[in-house]
Amino acid sequence: MAGCLDSFQWPQCEWLNLDDRRNAIASIFSGFLFFTGWWIIIDVAARYPSGNDFMHAYHVCGVVGTLAFFMINAVSNSAVRGDSYTPGCLGQRGARVWLLIGFLLGFGAIIASAWILFASYVIYPTPNVDQWPGVAVFLQNALIFISALLFKFGRTEELWG
Repeated sequence: MAGCLDSFQWPQCEWLNLDDRRNAIASIFSGFLFFTGWWIIIDVAARYPSGNDFMHAYHVCGVVGTLAFFMINAVSNSAVRGDSYTPGCLGQRGARVWLLIGFLLGFGAIIASAWILFASYVIYPTPNVDQWPGVAVFLQNALIFISALLFKFGRTEELWG
């Protein structure tokens, strides 16, 4: 049953051939998501400048998510598979550990931002405080992590052909 749609082919549009532009499209969408995440949190920081409405320590989640973005995308897929021409500093095992730490930081940033959202703005809200800053912190980290995944797995490593 798993291979029932293997021979199914979608109709091809001749004017819309995106096969050779996959890397560019994935990079553009990933950059747009990353930009949108940071734009949202900058908007919140400008809208709520006092520490009563939005604690500025909540920016740490976005910084950790950004660090995770760079860590996840610093290692090529061929280094993780062990197919690269040079083994690098620590070889395949080091690349996998680096990628694992990057994913752990990304998931940690999302979990911390969800904790901030629910602990500070949903379950125990302070009176007369808007919930948008908590949603924005979570949305920022979710968009950064999605952009990291899109940039990592949406592109191919083939240079020509």
